[in-house]
Amino acid sequence: MAAEGGGKEMNEIKTQFTTREGVYKLLTHSEYSRPNRVPFNSQGSNPVKVSFVNVNDQSGNGDRICFNVGRELYFYIYKGVRKAADLSKPIDKRIYKGTQPTCHDFNPLTATAESVSLLVGFSAGQVQLIDPIKKETSKLFNEERLIDKSRVTCVRWVPGSESLFLVAHSSGSMYLYNVEHTCGTTPPHYQLLKQGENYAVHTCKSKSARNPLLRWTVGEGALNEFAFSPDGKFLACASQDGFLRVFGFDAAELHGTMKSYFGGLLCVCWSPDGRYIVAGGEDDLVTVWSFSDCRVIARGHGHKSWVSVVAFDHCTTSVEDGDPPAEFSGSDEDFHEQIHFGAGRDRANSAHSRLSKRNSTDGRPVSVTYRFGSVGQDTQLCLWDLTEDILFPHLPLSRTRTHTNVMSATSPPATGSVSSSSNSGNPANSLPNTLPRSNSLPHSSNPAGGSTPNSHTGTGSNSSTKGSSIIDSAFIATGVSKFATLSLHDSRKERHEKDHKRNHSMGHISSKSSDKLNQLSSSRTAKADAAKTLGTTLCPRMEDVPLLEPLVCKKIAHERLTVLIFLEDCLVTACQEGFVCTWARPGKVGLLSSQNNPANSPSGTVV
Repeated sequence: MAAEGGGKEMNEIKTQFTTREGVYKLLTHSEYSRPNRVPFNSQGSNPVKVSFVNVNDQSGNGDRICFNVGRELYFYIYKGVRKAADLSKPIDKRIYKGTQPTCHDFNPLTATAESVSLLVGFSAGQVQLIDPIKKETSKLFNEERLIDKSRVTCVRWVPGSESLFLVAHSSGSMYLYNVEHTCGTTPPHYQLLKQGENYAVHTCKSKSARNPLLRWTVGEGALNEFAFSPDGKFLACASQDGFLRVFGFDAAELHGTMKSYFGGLLCVCWSPDGRYIVAGGEDDLVTVWSFSDCRVIARGHGHKSWVSVVAFDHCTTSVEDGDPPAEFSGSDEDFHEQIHFGAGRDRANSAHSRLSKRNSTDGRPVSVTYRFGSVGQDTQLCLWDLTEDILFPHLPLSRTRTHTNVMSATSPPATGSVSSSSNSGNPANSLPNTLPRSNSLPHSSNPAGGSTPNSHTGTGSNSSTKGSSIIDSAFIATGVSKFATLSLHDSRKERHEKDHKRNHSMGHISSKSSDKLNQLSSSRTAKADAAKTLGTTLCPRMEDVPLLEPLVCKKIAHERLTVLIFLEDCLVTACQEGFVCTWARPGKVGLLSSQNNPANSPSGTVV
């Protein structure tokens, strides 16, 4: 565990923490917020979100930051660890009436020092395309709310495209838009394109090109977040029904699924090489899922409340090849059913596509460490290391541990296979009875009632294991009493939910009546789903997979945390009070000048 930093009291806010790389320090002069620096009253408001873009400014200060606080949206030059933030000079400021920004995303392909394309989603369902440098509003999508009336939960530009973007709503639907098309003056009519287990994809029936191009309906309840794979070919969706669903994006085919231990999934992210997905949510856990094997390979417990954000640290992830054999894991034929939706659909970074270097029992294993982080409503930041003893439990550990270094840009890509065949005949992919531990907690070495880890299906099988129950008695029997939140006993669950509502309220979830209905609908089936999936490969029992312990677990804010972004020189966090904090990486703190922050009133555009 990391050394304590910034104080000894458990409830004291930490201003630094230590890992094996060194000391991370909070840069108080690099804090971004509303210009008056007054904590925002977050009750009933949507989460504070942060987006970054680099405009390739010749001055060397090309980073730009956008963040929302309540009804306000700010756009600043981000000076990071180099200079103190000047909150008196926002490039753009907007105040909205009748609705609130909920999420936003820059298009890195079109960003220049003179113009950027920023998508902003809103609580009433609309999506706005703005240029905060030119202070222009170019288009408003779903303006009349004819496409979807529910809150926008996530908006992303399609990787490699200058015109396509994807929008998720709390209704559980996603829509594919083209910025060049209009939305029409009547509700869209759809026809079924593809259907699978708990998802369907429809095209928009229209004589002329109009938005949306596609409508995805995924699971039950809200679709809380989605993330594109590094190569842009796959889409991971985290839903309120507790399921992670991974799709081949162009072919609109389901690649694999995973179920949370209980409750909804709130966040999801990909490893830099596309091999692993991490999800977090209302079970207070972070869950690591293997893309190629379509199974849970580890869980991490360190948070005391819902996990809001998970993110991989590409700068601290280390992969060193031990000359393993290379094998082909995909081909262009796998995507023969691709759908083309107009210009600008170029794929990102072909280096991620064809060849996947996999470990083999015939050679020395790759020495690998993935670093990822998580923040939660418990106001804590956790950092985790995913090491080779967890990733490759069937192989002996290499004697020399890999030291932290910057991950090579030519790191092994994700497998390209859309289908998910069973590995039941491959003993190399099976887990031993006694699972290896890495920064992990003690547990039973002889688990009972668990399913075979390698007999999985990639399409979300709901088969149940005999004797499955909501309470994972084998895990509780290990005597790890401090993880009481992992028990689903009714009284404990009720007390747990009351603590969430009292101490870390999620006003944005219940801000709209439609969201309440979605939550009620999903909660009715939650216990039944848990009973069906617990003990299967969709949701292994706690003793069936390694349980990670965080390297760092620090309280860093007074209010719930909503942002975690890893940058080259620092990591960025934000809390619901509207404070965006910069934490300098080891050795980077000296880059910041010692000047104080001015705090004058801004001038900006009021919408």
